[in-house]
Order: sequence, then structure tokens, then C-alpha cells
Amino acid sequence: MNVSAKPKAIIVGGSLGGLFAANLLVRNGWAVDVFERVPEELAGRGAGIVTHPELFEALTAAGVQIDNSIGVKVQSRVTFDQGGAVLSERALPQTLTAWGKMYHVLRSALPDLHYRSGGSVASVADGPEHATVTLSDGSVHQADIVIAADGFKSAIREQFLPDVKLEYAGYVAWRGLVEEMALTQQTRDALFEKFAFCLPPREQILGYPVAGRGNSTVPGERRYNFVWYRATSEDVDLPNLLTDETGKRWIGGIPPKLIRPDVLADMEEAAVTLLAPQFAEVVTRATEPLFQPIFDLEVPQMAFGRVALLGDAAFVARPHCGMGVTKAASDAMALVAALRATADVREALGEYSRVRTEVGAAIVQHARHLGAYMQAQLKDDTERVMAERYRTPDAVMRETAVSKRF
Repeated sequence: MNVSAKPKAIIVGGSLGGLFAANLLVRNGWAVDVFERVPEELAGRGAGIVTHPELFEALTAAGVQIDNSIGVKVQSRVTFDQGGAVLSERALPQTLTAWGKMYHVLRSALPDLHYRSGGSVASVADGPEHATVTLSDGSVHQADIVIAADGFKSAIREQFLPDVKLEYAGYVAWRGLVEEMALTQQTRDALFEKFAFCLPPREQILGYPVAGRGNSTVPGERRYNFVWYRATSEDVDLPNLLTDETGKRWIGGIPPKLIRPDVLADMEEAAVTLLAPQFAEVVTRATEPLFQPIFDLEVPQMAFGRVALLGDAAFVARPHCGMGVTKAASDAMALVAALRATADVREALGEYSRVRTEVGAAIVQHARHLGAYMQAQLKDDTERVMAERYRTPDAVMRETAVSKRF
């Protein structure tokens, strides 16, 4: 490393994990370039995010001022039966935020000179003196370290770990958002201010309030976010869901606008039939719902000389833990801590890999445990009955998306 100049980092991927790493490195004296392949700034993703103490620690370290606008606070959790009656309730204060809000505060904290939209990376190479990134336009860029924050379909992970593949979990998650005032007063009273669940046979849905347009957390301007897990066979059901009206079959996920109308109609009919009326209303009034096949993935290491994997580019955990963004933020914190501890970047990235590989594996295993019930739906009756024993309302409310120090 050249001691007369700032050490240089290139971050591949300008989503939340990449932004956490970029902000933390800049604030620790690094020169940073973020290459994001999407030409315009990322925006408009409405997915809800459960916050944890570690996430707030990372936001503060990244230079984000945290106030009440960061998210919507709830005080309790509630489980409804299929008729809409309360089965169980427990106190559990939490703050729920949204992808768009997290992106806004992290992107605003990073000076524009560090962020390069439309920078599509073709390849990455480790080297004795520096790592090299080649863009699709043929330009070559060198840095002391390269951080792969290019998501769960990471091309850089594929380059360094070609035998590590995403594993389909046997179910999908339907997701969607509905404007607060698009719901009836009765449903708003039942759902807002709470983190809610419904556990119809063989399925699970949860929901919580998040910020609305313009990241507003003002009552009446918020949105309600739902996640609905449905067992979906890999050989028949999933290919059907992933096929658009032209007959094209998408791999790994389909753009929301291309989901066939009959698929959406079947989903809405199932919501009315299976879910508590409050959730049925949320699902049927959501704007542009989408579904995501659920995968998980583990890596044996997160560093390759001067190249490091971060967030979903390394470990992909099922969403039951509510730890995806927090995991990426904690990866970034650990990476910077390791770089502060030694001037030898290879040694630092090796230590980062040792610590975070262990943590990532623990999160993936915990998420598998929480998702075992959904996976069991495609197995025999005995396995379904065994899984049901760990699926009481109290167990689900106690374990889903709660803070755990892994």
C-alpha cells in the first residue's frame, strides 16, 4: 500500500451494503469509488426493513443522523386467526423502516464524487500489489482492496467460488405495499401500530407499517408492508409463476410488471380464502405486489487476497430473521475494524473473513430453522406434523425478525 496517499477501495454494487461500506471507509480515511451498474440512482424499492440495534450502530458510524423519521415505531406483536380474531399478543417495541428510506439516508451521507452510476463490472482480479477491476467499457481500475457488494446473484462470488450455488428453499414470499388511507378504518385500527402475523394452514403472513411517499412517517401517510410465505414446488409451481405472458421463463425472479394477471388473480383469491380479513384486505389492495423465490447460500470464505465479499454477495439468508440489511451493515463495520487493526490489507481481509464467515453461517442456519415449517409443506405428513410443533403464535412472534447477536 502506498503510505504517502490515501488507501484506495473499489466497491462493486451501490445498494445498501455497498453504501454502508463506502460511508464507513470514507470516514476512516480511504479513497473510495462505488461502481453501480444501474445508470440512474437506485430508487423506488418499497420493501420493509426491520431494524436492530446493530443497524443503528452502523448508521451512526456511517455519519447518518438518526431521528424519528428513520422509521415507524410499533409497540407490540399480534397474531390473528383466519377469522380475524386476536389469538395472541405480546409487547415488543421495534422500529420498522423501508429500503427507500435506508437508501436515501446512506446515499445522502456519501459525497457524489465517490458514486459512479452505470459502472458495469466485467471482472475482478487479485494481485500482489493491488486488485484490478475491469468495466464492461474496457476501462481498468486499480485499488488496494475490492469489495463485492453486488447482491445475492453476485457475479464476483461466482468468479471466485464457481461451485457455490443458491439453493431454493421450497417456497416463495409474496410482498407488497398498500397506502394507509387505502385501507378501511377497521383494518387500520387492527394493523397499524403493530407487527402482525397470521398462520393459516401450511402458510404464514406477516406485516408492519413503514414510511410512505417521500419517506413520510406521519399517520395517514404511511404504508403497510406484507410478506406472505407460500410453499411452491420447484418442478411445477415455481416455473409456472416465473413464466410471463409471452411464454418467457425467468430464472430466480420475475419483474413485478411481468407477473401474469391469472397468477395475481389466483394469489388474491387465496388471500380472501386463507387469510384473516385484515390481511386479505391488505393483499388485495396492494399496488403492484411481487413475489421472490426464497433461496439460501453459504460461502466457505469471504476474502480472496485483496478481494472481499460483503452482504448478500457472501451469505444469503432466508428473510425470517429480518437480518439482511443488518448483516450487510455489520459486515461493513467488521471490515473497517479489521483494516484499522493492521496495515496489511490481505491480513485484514483474512481476519474479516474469519469473523464474518462464522457469523454468516449462524444467521443462515437460524433462518433455516425459522423457515423449516414452510419447507416441510412439500414433504411427508410426519415432517409437517413435526414442524407444526414449532409454529405456535407465541413461538413465531418470539423468534421472527428479532435482534440476536450472532
